[in-house]
Amino acid sequence: MSTVVEFRGGSAMIPASRDVVQGFVARLADAGVRTADTFLDAARLVASELVTNALRHAPGPCRLELTLVEGGVEIAVSDTGQDFPTFLPSDPLRVGRHGLEIVTRLCDEVITKPHTTGKTVSARLPLR
Repeated sequence: MSTVVEFRGGSAMIPASRDVVQGFVARLADAGVRTADTFLDAARLVASELVTNALRHAPGPCRLELTLVEGGVEIAVSDTGQDFPTFLPSDPLRVGRHGLEIVTRLCDEVITKPHTTGKTVSARLPLR
């Protein structure tokens, strides 16, 4: 089971990404896939953080893909930026720039793969 949405850009794609996740998680529930009580909120947060990074750091559109994989959901955002995300160490005094730190704590795996027109950042969020 998967869902793919192409966003043209603009800040409206951030809340739209959360809506896409909510619809996908509803489809999972309808199909009998069980998730943790916190899964929907975590998935919405991960997707919106990855889409926010695409909006801030890459020119052009982005693509959100949600895929049910063994034991989790892969949340992948492809954009046109060539630069890989910067994973900063934990710093409670830093204001902002905690998005990837949050994503890496919630997800089992975060991988960035280059492609000819940019990159894809994929995060695997466990179902339970």
